Amino acid sequence: MKRDVLTLDASASGDIELDESVFGIEPRADILHRVVRWQLAKRQAGTHSTKGRSDVSYSTKKIYRQKGTGGARHGSRGAPIFRHGGVYKGPTPRSHAHELPKKVRALGLKMALSDKASSDRLIVIDTATLEDGKTKSLKAHLEKLGVRKALFIDGDVDQGFARAASNLDGVDVLPSAGANVYDIMLKDTLVVTRAGIDALTARLSSDKKETAA
Repeated sequence: MKRDVLTLDASASGDIELDESVFGIEPRADILHRVVRWQLAKRQAGTHSTKGRSDVSYSTKKIYRQKGTGGARHGSRGAPIFRHGGVYKGPTPRSHAHELPKKVRALGLKMALSDKASSDRLIVIDTATLEDGKTKSLKAHLEKLGVRKALFIDGDVDQGFARAASNLDGVDVLPSAGANVYDIMLKDTLVVTRAGIDALTARLSSDKKETAA
């Protein structure tokens, strides 16, 4: 699969051959959903907490006698039925992460890349570098490329480029090692450098060989 390569000024800079096994497979919504759900679950802090009956600060003395009051029998002011009492079966700190096979995660990334390629929302550029590192310069380049909400993936991210992109709403920059399904699907356009294409191909091809072995 051949793809035209552009510069940041949107001028032609040759072409590149994309690996069909990485950029040319049919996306499946269920696989993408599983990977995104795995990512977001792993991201949750899981620090939500409430105080139970044994955690609230009250005396352990029986609040009134067992019988003869004409009311219900209670032994603690910390019972959930009372105001400021403990919460019954409330949330406690825990991890929301769950397991997902490595081959499914790799397949999801391939499908996310293939989805952008098949829908003409994948742009390949020669390099992603800015000499001045100015946000104004990057904004002008993006206007020439015709992109607004985009994710840039490079082999090794240029610090000046990343600094300029950090000031633009809807523009993110990731190294190839940090490429993931959620961030790719979140953006309208995926912009990858030549080095990023080579790194992604090598990364996903090695996953394919390990799975086969």
